[in-house]
Amino acid sequence: MHVKKSVFALLLGLAIIIGGAGTYFATELVDILGQDKKQSDQSGQLMTEEEYEEMLNELTDAISLPKVVQAYTIIQSNFINPVSNEELVEGAVRGMLATLNDPYSEYMDEETMAQFSEQLESSFEGIGAEVSMIDDKVTIIAPIKDSPAEKAGLRPNDQVITVDGESIEGLDLYEAVAKIRGEKGSEVILQVQRPGVHDLIEFKLIRDTIPLETVYSELIEQDGHKAGVIQITSFAEQTAVRFEEELKALEAQGIDGLVIDVRGNPGGLLEVTEEILKLFVPSDQPYMQIADNDDNRTRFFSDLDKPKDYPVSVLIDEGSASASEILAISLKETIDAKIVGRNSFGKGTVQQTIPMGDGSTLKLTVLKWLSPEGVSIHEVGVQPTVEVDQPDYYYTPPIQIDETLTFDDTNINISYAQVMLDALGYDVDREDGYFSEQTEAAIRQYQADQNLTVNGKLDQETASKIVADIIERIRNDQDDLQKHKAIEELFK
Repeated sequence: MHVKKSVFALLLGLAIIIGGAGTYFATELVDILGQDKKQSDQSGQLMTEEEYEEMLNELTDAISLPKVVQAYTIIQSNFINPVSNEELVEGAVRGMLATLNDPYSEYMDEETMAQFSEQLESSFEGIGAEVSMIDDKVTIIAPIKDSPAEKAGLRPNDQVITVDGESIEGLDLYEAVAKIRGEKGSEVILQVQRPGVHDLIEFKLIRDTIPLETVYSELIEQDGHKAGVIQITSFAEQTAVRFEEELKALEAQGIDGLVIDVRGNPGGLLEVTEEILKLFVPSDQPYMQIADNDDNRTRFFSDLDKPKDYPVSVLIDEGSASASEILAISLKETIDAKIVGRNSFGKGTVQQTIPMGDGSTLKLTVLKWLSPEGVSIHEVGVQPTVEVDQPDYYYTPPIQIDETLTFDDTNINISYAQVMLDALGYDVDREDGYFSEQTEAAIRQYQADQNLTVNGKLDQETASKIVADIIERIRNDQDDLQKHKAIEELFK
């Protein structure tokens, strides 16, 4: 049997970014076989090409295969409707992967694999949201910074229920993504289920070109100190290079401390995460471990002589996954970085892609990554050392109304409007969803300030404008309590 001369391992951090011409994976295949790394403990090697070929040959003669062949023959001979050989084989492979109950182990047919391989570009077209299949639901891991998904208000853990009015229940991840992706300028309507919200929330999004800039930095002066802040939105091919460039620029300005912001970062390339960790973790301790299914462990070390001479804080939230979690817990355990925010997602496994010889590929969970101290965060996440929530309006669902709401009405969307108006500086006397006289007065004032029709009613035009102002406020980092706390922790 011919086996392709490439067997790779990857850390699937952000699953799928919904793109236009195809499905964009912001993770890439990372060859960690044969890398020259300082190691101790027994090596947890991935499967070699020779081992893979031997395994396939053994499976060909396995005693369990006749049962599969028998089922295949019975179906072909007796099933009432025509079915192709290819459909049966594809179904058998998908069925085996499904029995693993692992959302990260998947079968990719030739078309999907082509999309996987071809969409590693500097930009793509779509809504800009990373998704994964969790509990059989297409789930938002994180929206990309400045994307249509972020601007519309999609959030981590939103579950996509319908696309353009059609249920996606029963579809696999790739089939669902195929319905969501599309060309720049086209519209897609999603209905999502948000945790804690009873009714479905509808989002109308216009697909756009999504640039893949992953590193943003700023210098903040606070209480006589200079704090550098570097935000990493995903760990893509050029992220480590861009991170080091921005870090050097901040250091040249004499920073007294650094905040690394990986909130909403669903992960990416393991190799890139390692390169960033090597800038901070000295060589006398590992920055990460990997374990196989026999718990054989490989530890990874840098060549750094000494750590930075300034403190570091890391910002995380429920949208921080995989590579982001490696970064956070590694810096916490090795250089005593403070972790600020909310508990992270909890993805701690490594996948290997294994070509099947016909263009299709198995992506199989084969390893788990561990913290420098050997801790697994899988399905647990990284717990902040300093837990901080954002203001209530950060978590308030969008206002969605089919009819105008007025004085003396009671509705959950009135509650959302009250929370948002309060955040925008308007005086409301309650946030329980009752349309009081003070709520009416606040809406009148808001409408006047925004040059809307002043009627004191919560109509669709007013609701849409309130939501847009809140989203803009969040995107501009106003009232970012987590960032303020992360900076404060640097200089305690």
